[in-house]
Amino acid sequence: MIVYEYPFNERIRTLLRLEDLYEKFQFFVHQPDPMQHHVALSTIFDMLEVAGRADLKSDLLQELERQRQTLLGYRLNPNVQPEMLDAILAEVDSVSSALVAAQGKTGQNVRDNEWLMSIRGRTIIPGGACDFDMPSYYAWQQRPAEQRYSDIVTWFTPLAPLFDALALVLRLLRDSGAPVKMIAVAGSYQQMLQGKVYQMLRLTLDETSGAIPEISANKYMLWVRFTTQGGDLKPKPLEDQVPFELTLCNF
Repeated sequence: MIVYEYPFNERIRTLLRLEDLYEKFQFFVHQPDPMQHHVALSTIFDMLEVAGRADLKSDLLQELERQRQTLLGYRLNPNVQPEMLDAILAEVDSVSSALVAAQGKTGQNVRDNEWLMSIRGRTIIPGGACDFDMPSYYAWQQRPAEQRYSDIVTWFTPLAPLFDALALVLRLLRDSGAPVKMIAVAGSYQQMLQGKVYQMLRLTLDETSGAIPEISANKYMLWVRFTTQGGDLKPKPLEDQVPFELTLCNF
């Protein structure tokens, strides 16, 4: 099954972009090749660009506190397992405390490192980080993989509390919705939202269907148009019936 996600607002869009960058970073940083570590380092620079909003940290803290208060309201619900509730509350408290303890602007340690900033400036230029442009960076790339890994993890560590908070917020958001089975007639599906506010849509498809959803939505209407790819990979309208699962998520 393939899961497609669609953010309803800019805040969730930013969180999903950061999550995507973090997944790429985690993959490349654990590879041994210098080229792969170059991608991991470049991904940290991309994270700083996306996370440059000054209010991202406060947004996450406010959302975690709001979720904490909501979860506390479930204590008297007989259908809620107290052990699971306590575990989630403990995780929210731990992640919030770590984020509060993170001093300064997000990624300031990287911005304060002149050498890293010089690399960042060169990587913006296509092919700008060649050995003849930055011999010191090339020399660093020749170091043992374990040392390069240790350096990159050290540079990333101050960012970790932000990504832990981001991961928890997105997990709670994804868990907030219940999937509903739907069928798109002639490759198209519409649903009136009647002004109800959602944060994110999740659409699950059988990968063997060959269908690709193109999603647009606002607070009044949701529209999904399914396409397929031919030999040239250019999307083409799909006129078949397409079964899928739809999850509307909201805190």
